[in-house]
Amino acid sequence: MSTIAEFRLPAAETTLGTAVEHAPDATFELESSVSKTRPSLWVSGVDRNTVERAFEADSSVEGYDLLVESQSRLLYDVNFVDDTVRLRDELLADGGSLLEMWGTDGWWQVRVRFRNREALVEAHDRLEDAGISVDLRRVTDVTDVAENETRLTPEQQEALEAALEHGYFEIPRGISMEELAGELGISHQALSERFRRAYETLVDDELQPAGEHSNAE
Repeated sequence: MSTIAEFRLPAAETTLGTAVEHAPDATFELESSVSKTRPSLWVSGVDRNTVERAFEADSSVEGYDLLVESQSRLLYDVNFVDDTVRLRDELLADGGSLLEMWGTDGWWQVRVRFRNREALVEAHDRLEDAGISVDLRRVTDVTDVAENETRLTPEQQEALEAALEHGYFEIPRGISMEELAGELGISHQALSERFRRAYETLVDDELQPAGEHSNAE
């Protein structure tokens, strides 16, 4: 049984602390990729000049390249002086998988999948040994569930998968609900109803004991 843990960590003790301090309105989000040798960061909430001044002020940043520029956010490849994000060794030494990492207002929020709770505890101890203040916000044990056991309808699952693919759940959103409804060939109202019922089912599964679920058709 794998375990997903959510951490809150001070940027000043981890990575890009100075950059985050110089751009307090920015949100930095690590783009996960197994094929890249250096991290890429999505930055939103500030303009290009602000981001690059923040990078220049941060002594841990050796270099950066702008890859994508849109009206709402920017994508950078970043090289660090030590050629790594400092958290990587502490978090992933035992085979952990980084699911999400985003920073704003002086803090990093991190979600990591560990093979079990023992690996989580070991990673937590490594962070503390490295002098990093650890705020463990949530721990979830994940069981393997066969695809045909989901209580979502095919339409609800299609809507959620499309939303994930097109960036609807990102901050800021990569697509509006109206645009997503157009991609699915349904009305805005129909998509809103699919989301509502899907959320109800997912929350019901999370909060109710087994065998006591409500039926959201």
